[in-house]
Amino acid sequence: MDHIDYYKILDVPKSASAAVIKSAYRKLARKYHPDLNPGNKESEKKFKEINEANEVLSDPEKKRKYDQHGNDWKHAEKFEQERQQQSRSSGNGKEQFAGEDFSDLFGSMFGGQQGQGRQGRFRGQDLNAELNLNLSDVYQSQQQTITVNEKNIRLTFPAGIENGQVIKVKGHGSLGANGGPAGDLYIRFSIYNNTKFKRDEKNLYTDVDLDLYTALLGGEVLVDTFNGKVKLKVPPQTQPGTKIKLKGKGFPVYKKESEFGDLFITYQVKLPSNLSAKEIELFTELSNLKNEK
Repeated sequence: MDHIDYYKILDVPKSASAAVIKSAYRKLARKYHPDLNPGNKESEKKFKEINEANEVLSDPEKKRKYDQHGNDWKHAEKFEQERQQQSRSSGNGKEQFAGEDFSDLFGSMFGGQQGQGRQGRFRGQDLNAELNLNLSDVYQSQQQTITVNEKNIRLTFPAGIENGQVIKVKGHGSLGANGGPAGDLYIRFSIYNNTKFKRDEKNLYTDVDLDLYTALLGGEVLVDTFNGKVKLKVPPQTQPGTKIKLKGKGFPVYKKESEFGDLFITYQVKLPSNLSAKEIELFTELSNLKNEK
């Protein structure tokens, strides 16, 4: 059987580190991937060779066996067992296989069938995708149909997904070779905040304007939450920057839709403008009363 040089296939030296081997494999796999070369039998063959070389060289134990036994690395353990057995029976293992060629030795051990079945099953490539959603889209779980490799996949995305979060969809990557399993699909979410709320994980933050009279005298104010409006009582003499917490009115926790964070409101007091002459007169009177104390 002709020797297959995995190092030559990946175009790396025998001394290449794991990182160099990984980088070389990814570069070649992208170049010869069947999805990018539809109908090209030569690229398909090359892709299989690249996957086979990577499977061996990226695994320290397989790489050790390959470096020691070449194409017959898969039978290394059988060879060692046979060698030890012969050594025990002869009492001189060092001379037992002297002058024998490894390929001839494995041929005798396995009936000359070492060339059969060497085309292994290879796992398909993982794929990466980015999905853009609005913040209001991820307040509740929803279903979306995405297209991967010309195949429509209907997925359910749990509420509470974070901006930049990556989820794995098992088995929806590229198809494997020789009946091997498919790779996985990794989806990265880019969440655009289309609301007036600031989100920090499960909590929400917003500002609410109070007119001067409500802030001074107290009253009620209607405020927006993420899923509707609520009426709040404002105590008299509420100061600008006063913060309140509405428990359970924040964002749903990822994969725990019944659990919510809190909504934090900061009151901003707005001064009146375009005062009438009478209003100016009254404010002046109030100022004078204040100064008389």
